[in-house]
Order: sequence, then structure tokens, then C-alpha cells
Amino acid sequence: MLEAGHDANLPAIPGKRYFTIGEVSELCGVKPHVLRYWEQEFSQLKPVKRRGNRRYYQRQDVILIRQIRSLLYDHGYTIGGARQKLSGEEAREDNLQSHQIVRQLRVELEGILKYLK
Repeated sequence: MLEAGHDANLPAIPGKRYFTIGEVSELCGVKPHVLRYWEQEFSQLKPVKRRGNRRYYQRQDVILIRQIRSLLYDHGYTIGGARQKLSGEEAREDNLQSHQIVRQLRVELEGILKYLK
């Protein structure tokens, strides 16, 4: 849907491992209190919490926040609608991964069978 740097209005995501809530706020164009609220509403969004309950977001969190922002602000989804859309995409990705694993396993098993004959 929305990749790391596809929104022209948002800055590129730097090649760092962790980002503070302030950095993510600037990278995504969303205030910190909105980010904290979205953590409660979207189960996929789980930043790492360290000393003093400080949040540290990873690159995939920043990309997810940009997707949420796009759904809510650009496409007019409600929180519930955006949650459903993201859950549906997650389910499709899981299904695709499962099919790939089954195919790979089948190829490996056929190789073993061929070897045993």
C-alpha cells in the first residue's frame, strides 16, 4: 500500500534502528499524543518500551504509522475502518506466506523422496 517514502509531503525515513516518539512525530506528521492513542487502537503498533516507559519505534512501526495516517487523513477511513483494512492486509500476507512455506516444504520433501529412491 504505502511504502517507506512514497508520500511526497513526508521526509524520508533515515536508516536508523530506533526512533523516539518525537522523531516519529516529525517523520509522520502526527503529534505524539496521537501516536500514543493509535497504540491503543491498532494492535499491530507496538513500540519497544525502555527505561521510564520511553517508546522506541522501529522502521516498520514508522511505515505502519504512515499507512494509518494515510488511511485516516488521506482516504477518510474511520479508526475502525482503518483497523479492518490493516487486519485484512495482514491476513492476506499471512496466507501468502503460508502458501510459500507449503510450496517450499513440498519441493524439499520431493527432493528427499527422490534421494531415498
